[in-house]
Amino acid sequence: MDKKRSLKRRVIQLLSALLYNANITGFASGSIFTGKLKGVCVPGLNCYSCPGAVGACPLGALQSALSGAKSIPYYILGVLLLFGVLLGRVICGFLCPFGFLQELLFKIPSPKLKKSKATRALSYMKYVILAVFAVLIPMFAAYPAFCKYICPDGTLLGGIPLVIANEQLRSVLGFLFSWKVFLLAVILAGCVFVFRGFCRFICPLGAIYSFFAKISLIGISLDEPKCVNCNKCVHKCGMDIKKVGDRECIQCGECISCCPTGAIQKKRIISKRKESDK
Repeated sequence: MDKKRSLKRRVIQLLSALLYNANITGFASGSIFTGKLKGVCVPGLNCYSCPGAVGACPLGALQSALSGAKSIPYYILGVLLLFGVLLGRVICGFLCPFGFLQELLFKIPSPKLKKSKATRALSYMKYVILAVFAVLIPMFAAYPAFCKYICPDGTLLGGIPLVIANEQLRSVLGFLFSWKVFLLAVILAGCVFVFRGFCRFICPLGAIYSFFAKISLIGISLDEPKCVNCNKCVHKCGMDIKKVGDRECIQCGECISCCPTGAIQKKRIISKRKESDK
């Protein structure tokens, strides 16, 4: 069952990456898709400037909306609220192309960094990055700081393909592009040794979705009365969780089969409502 569940998740991750970047011809032409769909946000991290992208990145849209905003950006806040309430960090586990890439890189044989108190402490850094680079700087300096200085997905799927396809862009490259390529290389190399290091320590979008961990309608949950605190799920998980379903849990369901009491289950909202009605 473990292999079947993992394969199903891999297929969903791959399909998500392909659907987000369905404008395949854009990679050859070096042009950015500007159709009507581009105004619609996809759930996961996927750069707006990627030549293949057919939708907008919610994190990029948030920064753009906050940049010099004179009113509350209701649309993007509503989109994030909708994605969060429906899916939460299921998006991280199933619907994020960059998360998928990190998991593939981690499969490369190498020494692996084990979870520890230090990695759990580092997991809070993504909230600092969210506050500073995705909210405060865009609000007060009026530019998308996370996209400009950090986002590795933007460099990998947006910057590099555009530079390869456009000779004019290559002639104006400067320090900033070199910095982004260097940072991308460090992050990708790190993901060979650290399970989903970008997700765990850096990603502001994952930080946003983590706030919906308890209330998201889809995902997995822990039946507390059945739990015997054996911590097999915690040890199996590559994320810095303290228990199943907390803010660091990406709702992948890989831990379901290791639970000796069946305490970890898919959320069943409808059945719970029926039981409460009785």
